[in-house]
Amino acid sequence: MKEIKGTKVFDAGEVEEGAKILQKGGLVSFPTETVYGLGANALDQRAVKGIFKAKGRPNDNPLIVHINDKEDIKPLIKGDLPSIGERLIDEFWPGPLTLVLPKGEGIPDVTTGGLDTIALRMPDHSIALDLIAKSGLPIAAPSANLSGRPSPTLCSHVVEDLSGRVDAIIDGGETGFGLESTVLDLSREVPILLRPGGITYEELRAVIGEVEVDPVVIGKQEKDSNKALSPGMKYRHYAPKAQAILVEGEKDKVIDKIIELLGDKEGKFGVMASQQSVKNYPDGVVVKSMGSRYNLSEVGSNIFKILREFDQLDVDKIFIEGISDQGLGLAIMNRLRKATGYKIIEV
Repeated sequence: MKEIKGTKVFDAGEVEEGAKILQKGGLVSFPTETVYGLGANALDQRAVKGIFKAKGRPNDNPLIVHINDKEDIKPLIKGDLPSIGERLIDEFWPGPLTLVLPKGEGIPDVTTGGLDTIALRMPDHSIALDLIAKSGLPIAAPSANLSGRPSPTLCSHVVEDLSGRVDAIIDGGETGFGLESTVLDLSREVPILLRPGGITYEELRAVIGEVEVDPVVIGKQEKDSNKALSPGMKYRHYAPKAQAILVEGEKDKVIDKIIELLGDKEGKFGVMASQQSVKNYPDGVVVKSMGSRYNLSEVGSNIFKILREFDQLDVDKIFIEGISDQGLGLAIMNRLRKATGYKIIEV
């Protein structure tokens, strides 16, 4: 264990110490298969309020509650788990799928952003599951970053944003998928995809049939609503310090447009490019590969890390190549559109 600005940093073998902190109402960051989460006892109103304070997160933005056993669902929801939920759990848990269900009694409003629903998931990561088991608690946990910043996929990202603001961080190395979980609302007659993630729209439909998609998922602007139904549907998200611009369209036209934009500007510029097009850009530009266009899992695992790397390099502006929004591309493009604040050029 080491300590940075009063925050304890544990290694993977010290999960029990993190569990003790959670039991006492503290805040602990931990790795999942998606991104690092910032956890607190979901049933402790004071502890959950600490998450919002540490992150600078608006308090009407609901949190996801993490569990490690299917039996943990029953006391957290109202009524019985619907059969459609059973099918999804059997297929995708543990994994990057969050289910939104009517919430049970005793769940603090602060945990659910004032909604009458609760978002639940079982992470597919040994440290996360061990932490939940050892604490004996449902753990409310958004991403472990300052609100609005790129989500953390490395312990160093959490240290950068939250050291001195939280009690402990468990270092589990780099996360796997690198994008937050899919969020599916089962509280309505027809399930609604509220946030795309590691479980794709196509995979959901293959298991349960009809799935509606909230317009914000595929839209080119933020949700105009007084209530966020899911994390990531409202407020600024994933943004680097420099202004970022997303260029969407046919691959060759996208590359040509970015090269044109680079020639029209003065300053230090970054480009987030596919592996296939890195060499197309002129000297003097900071070009980083987000991975192959033909390996979207690789792209998804890299984008937040690269946005933070551009922050370290103090670039003035970042141009980002858009990709296909089919399959995992839907989640990737959703995050990139938000990261740019919907500053999008279509070609």
